[in-house]
Amino acid sequence: MATLWSRCLPSILLVIMPSCFAPAPPAFPSPPQCHIPCPEDDCAEIHCSLDPRPHPEIPTNYSLHWEPANSDEGRVLTGTPLSGIIHREDFTRGELRVWVQAEDRNGSAKSQDALFHTADIIKLPPPKISSVSHQELLEISWTIPPCDELQLSFGQCDVRYRTEADRGWHEDENVHVGYTIENPQASTEYEFQVRCSCGTGLKSDWSEIHSVRSKEAAPEGALDVWSDCGISQESCDCFVTWKVDQHTRTELPKAQARGHIRGYRVRLSHNDPLEVNMSTACEKKICSFGSPLKDVSSVSVSAYNACGATSPSSLALPTPGKHKSERAVHLVMNEENLTVSWEPPSQGSDHLKEHVVQYKEAGRPPGQGFDWIKVGKGLRTGTFEGPFTKYKAYQVSLFTVSNSNNVHHLSSVIGYSLQGPPPKVPSFEVSSIAATHVNLLWESIPLPMQTGKILYYQLIVESGAGGQKVFNVSVSPQQKKQTFELRRLSPGQDYEVRIRAVTPAGPGANETAKFKTNHHEPFEHIIALVLGAVLLVFICILFVFCSACRGEKKTWCLSVSLPKVPDARNSHIFRHMKHQMNDSFPWIFIPVYEPHPKISVLEVVEVQPWASESSVEKISDPDGSTKLVAKSGCSRAECRDDQREEAVREESHRYGREEYSQMVDSDEERDKEEEEDRADGWSSSEEEQSSSGYEKHFMPTALEVQEA
Repeated sequence: MATLWSRCLPSILLVIMPSCFAPAPPAFPSPPQCHIPCPEDDCAEIHCSLDPRPHPEIPTNYSLHWEPANSDEGRVLTGTPLSGIIHREDFTRGELRVWVQAEDRNGSAKSQDALFHTADIIKLPPPKISSVSHQELLEISWTIPPCDELQLSFGQCDVRYRTEADRGWHEDENVHVGYTIENPQASTEYEFQVRCSCGTGLKSDWSEIHSVRSKEAAPEGALDVWSDCGISQESCDCFVTWKVDQHTRTELPKAQARGHIRGYRVRLSHNDPLEVNMSTACEKKICSFGSPLKDVSSVSVSAYNACGATSPSSLALPTPGKHKSERAVHLVMNEENLTVSWEPPSQGSDHLKEHVVQYKEAGRPPGQGFDWIKVGKGLRTGTFEGPFTKYKAYQVSLFTVSNSNNVHHLSSVIGYSLQGPPPKVPSFEVSSIAATHVNLLWESIPLPMQTGKILYYQLIVESGAGGQKVFNVSVSPQQKKQTFELRRLSPGQDYEVRIRAVTPAGPGANETAKFKTNHHEPFEHIIALVLGAVLLVFICILFVFCSACRGEKKTWCLSVSLPKVPDARNSHIFRHMKHQMNDSFPWIFIPVYEPHPKISVLEVVEVQPWASESSVEKISDPDGSTKLVAKSGCSRAECRDDQREEAVREESHRYGREEYSQMVDSDEERDKEEEEDRADGWSSSEEEQSSSGYEKHFMPTALEVQEA
């Protein structure tokens, strides 16, 4: 059985394969489109348009066939290429049936029949348009088709028009011989086309486009005005700007521009009001006035043409004394678009009119690299179209405008369409050098030079001994120069410091400075430390003196003045302090390097006034030590008097003044005072123990305090 099937299979395939792979006949052509053109009064030929679909590799012949609708007498038109024209002598007026037939070596194919009456395919030439323009309306007219010469009735016309701002046509049908547009847009170019027909014939082709411009009128509306303050947002650096269109030179719509804008009228109000008519070359779509708004109280701008000017657009200036209140502003930025969003206000916005969002490319002159949009108070986003230059800083600022036209600057942020590594710092130096520390000074990279947001400045310190330290210094945007103090350095050591800025794209190039620390501390630094220590000693002594005076009913010792003002240099405390200072000065002028000086603790000990050299004598102990004891033959008071007189004579001899004894009370007066003190309950011995000779004679007594 299998052998029989294998024998019959080749025969079956030989029979089936030719029928499966037989070449197909040509594709069916589309029905012909026929009309009788009438250029003037000669409507003699039928023109049929064909849409052949030949095989790219097989030659195909096309033929046009026609016959009267009520007769089998047909005619054939052939040719390569096929003209598709049926001459007048080859057809009779009335109904005709027309078709197309395609034929090649593989067979033939016939299109569908096109059945029509010869009177219905008459097609007139396009009409010619003439126009008349008026102030309130725009009227056009065209030539009447010669339908009566063809013994046909007048048919219909279609009109269509558009302006330069329209994308499509506005079309009206069943129009006769004229068309009128009432209240056209002023100084606007209109384009018209017309087509007509006779009787039931075909519509003509559209006429050639006929253009006409309406007359100008005074412009309407107002300009979009804002101020370009650069990066600083200071009013003295602001320039008034307004938006324009590259073609119309005004941001106003065509319906409001109403003509060719010849220029702009800028009015500045300050001490001397100024009005300037200017026709400036604008940067793309932004125009700006060349003078800054310093000392200007108000600004207005209007556009004018040959027929008038727009209403003045007032510039809302920032309110003096109003500082920005930081509000979070978020940016989504690339080279094509910038989207800005912000958080709603924490308080009510009843008086808020709108938000204004602007961007400014750092380093660009006024009116360039700058744009703004005004957003309604209910919205929280704004979008700008680019392009935005990569590796360039853009400052985006958010403002509010109140109903009273007051402007408040809310916040500003810096954004980049694409960030890159930063450049070198402009300058880097070592400003001062000591033994254990130095001060570094560098100039911050200006914002126009920044290729990305600078996160920090990195300092890499290397010593001659091979050690290395790294410091990351935060950025201070408001400071043009920054400083940093390197501490805990080794004296007399060579160092190298490298600085570089770091952005999200990575670190930039290094700038290097080298220095060597001093071997010793500078002399001025030692002098400052010594003088500070002396001043501290003086303050401590003064504090002890004031504490001694601050007893009961003696708080006035520093405020009450006596008839005789004594010389303070006669005071025992002052002399003691002066001797200490004199002893310290020689050490001042002998600088000794001490990296970590120790601060001594000063202990103030009260010296008994009777223990002077004139009233004591030295006694040696058996162990070899020496101690002072009071001399015999004088009381404590007498020893004190002798000591006081010696001090006065010594001071008089040293400073060349009058002797102290001239101001000391006599013994009689002193005895009298002691009796008065005992009568009042005061002990002279107690008072003597608490005061020296100078204080006793020139400071008020307790009795005087009590009487006061």
